[in-house]
Parts: sequence; C-alpha cells; structure tokens
Amino acid sequence: QVQLVESGGGLVQAGDSLRLSCTVSGRTFRNYGMGWFRQAPGKEREFVAAITWSGPWTTYADSVKSRFTISRDNVKNTVYLQMNSLKPEETAVYYCAVNQAGISSYVRDYNYWGQGTQVTVSS
Repeated sequence: QVQLVESGGGLVQAGDSLRLSCTVSGRTFRNYGMGWFRQAPGKEREFVAAITWSGPWTTYADSVKSRFTISRDNVKNTVYLQMNSLKPEETAVYYCAVNQAGISSYVRDYNYWGQGTQVTVSS
C-alpha cells in the first residue's frame, strides 16, 4: 500500500509564499511520478505540477509556471511544492498523488492520493 501525507498548508496573505510537503511511504513503482493538484469548493480538481522520482523531469500548469516550483528529496521520500506570489483565487485544498506510469496533468492518471492540506490566501 502507498501512503501519502501532505503538510505545510495554512493561511497567508496575497503575494506571500508557502511550501507544501508530501511524504511518501510504502510500495512505489519504477519511473513513477508525483503530482500536485488543488480543488476549490464547487470546482473540479485542477493540475498544478508534477515530477518524476528520478531525473527529475517536471511539468507545470500554465497558471503557476513562473511562480511555483516542484522538487523532491529521495532520501526523505518527500516531494515539495514551493508556491510564490500566491493569489486569493488559489485558495484550495492541495493534494499530492502518485502516477505509476510517470507524470501527466490528468487526475485520471494518478493512482494514489493523500488527504490534502488546506491553503487559504486572503486579500
């Protein structure tokens, strides 16, 4: 079983920065990828960023490409999402997830999900 635990969410002001963490344990797969997604109330889950466990290769949503950075630490089994210049409309629950086949921007490609961490950006 694969377990993912997100942390680092909280309440920040618009323009502030925040770093999320996702610690992974249990069985993983060769060439698997890790993704960050977010979901606001009443909206569908939205892709944010993804990274391969080895490499690393990364991809980002256009809306965050110049402001967010995804990274990983293999020793700590942890993936990070550094979020800069946060906007109020980015208030959401942020989830990390495992893609057994690599990385993609689609929810349907991810097999395991964490419980989410709340990020609230005030005006």
